[in-house]
Amino acid sequence: MVSTLGRDDVEIIAKDTVFKGYFQVDRYRLRHRAFAGGWTQPLTREVFERGHAVSVLLYDPVRDEVALIEQFRAGALAAGLNPWLVEVVAGIIEDGESPEEVARREVREEAGCAVDDLVFISQILLSPGAVSETVRMYCARVDGSGIAGLHGLESEGEDIRVFTLATDQALAMVKDGRINNSVAVMSLLWLAGERDSLRKRWGVG
Repeated sequence: MVSTLGRDDVEIIAKDTVFKGYFQVDRYRLRHRAFAGGWTQPLTREVFERGHAVSVLLYDPVRDEVALIEQFRAGALAAGLNPWLVEVVAGIIEDGESPEEVARREVREEAGCAVDDLVFISQILLSPGAVSETVRMYCARVDGSGIAGLHGLESEGEDIRVFTLATDQALAMVKDGRINNSVAVMSLLWLAGERDSLRKRWGVG
């Protein structure tokens, strides 16, 4: 059974911004209620603030294909891995934008296509021990017949290749590790369980 502890069970003693650039790092001094009762000793934690994001898995139910993107990621390079990752479309939510607006905009920018329908998957925390970012995940119905080529905004340094492949091929790439981006993995595993219901929803099959 999950405990009933929540935000009211945390006392923030101090909060300071220790770095501010394109992203921000805040240092918290806090304490929280303990499972055994009482309060913890004061703790110091740095939190990386980078806003909140939306991801979109592009699925063509007629062709039973997904459209994925590939791009360079400095974090993967720093981790000693291949820095060109296979991912789903994603983008940061700017002030005044709804997640659905961001989803449709990012699909146009990164894949060059339009969304026919948008299905909510989940909202997740990527690395809650040190990062505040959440990702609101969606699956979009698209026509994959014309999805291909290079996309992205030059002004943002984006160099994005979009391609389509059979859903089963994408799931095989998850299984053998060729797709190792966390959001892409979760989105595709969700699709594996929901593919039949999605196709029924969209009147296919």
